[in-house]
Amino acid sequence: MNRLNYFSLLFLAGSFIFSSCKTTTQVPDPKKKFVISDSLFKTIQIDSVTQSAMVDALNLTGQVAFNEDKVARIYPMVSGNIGGISVEPGDYVRKGQVLGVIQSAEMAGYGNDVVTSKTNLLIAGKNLDAAEDMFKSGLVSQKDLATTRELYKQAQAQLIRSTEVLRINGGNTAAKFVVRSPIDGFVVEKQVNNNMSIRPDNANDLFTISDLKDVWVYANVYESNISKVHLGDAVQITTLSYPNKIFYGKIDKILNVLDPTNKVMKVRVVLPNPGYLLKPQMFASVSVVNKTNQESLSVPSGAIIFENSQYFILIYKSNSDVTITPVQLIGSNGGRSYITGPIRAGDKIIGSNAVLIYSALNS
Repeated sequence: MNRLNYFSLLFLAGSFIFSSCKTTTQVPDPKKKFVISDSLFKTIQIDSVTQSAMVDALNLTGQVAFNEDKVARIYPMVSGNIGGISVEPGDYVRKGQVLGVIQSAEMAGYGNDVVTSKTNLLIAGKNLDAAEDMFKSGLVSQKDLATTRELYKQAQAQLIRSTEVLRINGGNTAAKFVVRSPIDGFVVEKQVNNNMSIRPDNANDLFTISDLKDVWVYANVYESNISKVHLGDAVQITTLSYPNKIFYGKIDKILNVLDPTNKVMKVRVVLPNPGYLLKPQMFASVSVVNKTNQESLSVPSGAIIFENSQYFILIYKSNSDVTITPVQLIGSNGGRSYITGPIRAGDKIIGSNAVLIYSALNS
């Protein structure tokens, strides 16, 4: 083979290899649209733009408290040493459940008074029987018989009194005062331990029991906002523990005095507490809501996206047709935001995980 033919074959082989590589290379399509996958679609919520009355919201700080109408504070009735305590704060107890037992000399005295009263009544009864027989025989006067009858009545009254005192203090004749829960509920405070000596003049309660089926939320209102809250106003409450959960209630009491320390007026909201989610002493954000005469387009607050000093929402038509739309935010209240822009009532929007879809559309 001469040199010319050799180089011709090399050129043809190189051209074939180059051509083969060129045809197998994948070039991305810059016009390819983002499509929401079926798995991603299951994690988002499709909502709508609605026309509604704007709601003015006054944001207050607050705190969860016991419903004092459904709280039992248990104080010591007698002095002595307590033991048998097997409950701790947070435990659920039933009405009548034993919380502790106090070994008490006072209880021994109450039991002894009952025994003494029964003995005195028995003696007084025998004396009365004897006096009545002697009166029939003319051996005692009417006055003596009346005196004996009076002593019998006093013995009866003394037995009733001593028995009632023992009953009030638990009715135990073995020198023990049994501390029982008066209601069903949770032990929310415990200020006593086993083998502790206690006295009835102690100002502290032994246990505090609350059913927690509903709770009170106290909100602080500064002087400048007092005119903006009214009895019966609807409120929306959120907590740090459940930032995405809104609790709804109404102002049911206004404490028309200012706290001398922080100069705020308190308002009270009674809330049902299913699942015991709300705990006393939790901090709360309280929004007092009032409808205005102005209407606006509104969307769930989770549908709003903020980037580069601009607000956006995502208009949804199909999984392959999602449009980023700029809007102006004119107000918000709890879970709703009021907006204006190139949108209409009824437009479908992505109401959750909007930031994720927005990032994918911009990538």
